[in-house]
Amino acid sequence: MGEKKLPDQRKREAAGEAYEWLQVFVIVAVAMVSVFTCLGRITPVDGQSMEPTLWHGDLMLVRDIGYHTPQAGDIVVLTKAFDAAVGPIVKRVVAVGGQQVDIDYSAGLVYVDGQPLEEPYIKEAMLPPYYGGFTTVTVPEGSIFVMGDNRNHSNDSRDETLGTVDVRYVLGKAEMVFFPFRHLKTFG
Repeated sequence: MGEKKLPDQRKREAAGEAYEWLQVFVIVAVAMVSVFTCLGRITPVDGQSMEPTLWHGDLMLVRDIGYHTPQAGDIVVLTKAFDAAVGPIVKRVVAVGGQQVDIDYSAGLVYVDGQPLEEPYIKEAMLPPYYGGFTTVTVPEGSIFVMGDNRNHSNDSRDETLGTVDVRYVLGKAEMVFFPFRHLKTFG
């Protein structure tokens, strides 16, 4: 028949099992911290300015290590404070240093160096923003011009309080949305 365990023996086994789980937890926590320290950071999306590409509450992996030169089309996280935002903001790079941006609200188009952008990612036809803003700007070297994909609900480089953004304010490039799982996607 089965041997009956003494109370002290059961306590030692339970303590041993708890210790093993604690070790697993510590190893997983150290691995996660190491991965995110080396690869990037987790950043939540706050607001609707990047819909339908990103949704409020999405969690993104943002690469900062090895990301030095923003390119047009990149989705970036910025730290530059301005009137309409508190904390990091997420926007799409439309133009980089030396390029000219022209915005034609009547046609709903953005031109960079005279060429209309193909923007299948924007949510709806663009209307003039409530804050007025730039319609033509030459982006200074070392800066970027950013806009939200939901142009009618985005405070971005068209807003004079943000304007063009020095690349030193860029925290990193959004590489993927990993939560919620139904929004899982990567960015090229």
